[in-house]
Amino acid sequence: MGNNDWKHARIGKQYNFCASHKLTGVPDYHPCAKLHGHNYMVEVEVRGEVSPVTGFIVDFAFIDGAFKPLIAKLDHSHLNDTLENPTAENIAQWLMDNHKPHFIWSVKVWETPKCWAEVVNPDGLWKKQERIE
Repeated sequence: MGNNDWKHARIGKQYNFCASHKLTGVPDYHPCAKLHGHNYMVEVEVRGEVSPVTGFIVDFAFIDGAFKPLIAKLDHSHLNDTLENPTAENIAQWLMDNHKPHFIWSVKVWETPKCWAEVVNPDGLWKKQERIE
């Protein structure tokens, strides 16, 4: 790697899934208390040290290995079967809690093109000693 002045970076990956849900934490008259669905987009971000060997923080394929099974579980499902109250915040937290190994900085769930929720793991910095080369 030519310039060793920088050592940290951020990378991201997007996933999509379609699912139905109804919110259980709202009054019965709330529109989201009724069964409905969304075309969700999920953005995951990794922050950490750039490897002088590979030139990246972590391989995008490694992120896929952690997240594709979770996205597959949610895709074309009824989210209430997985989460008690499947708000965008709770979906993002479920994804953050269930990926292995825990290395993601943030998970953002877009419920619509204008509405999203994000959870952040401040201890999620990918460190050199944890890197898989």
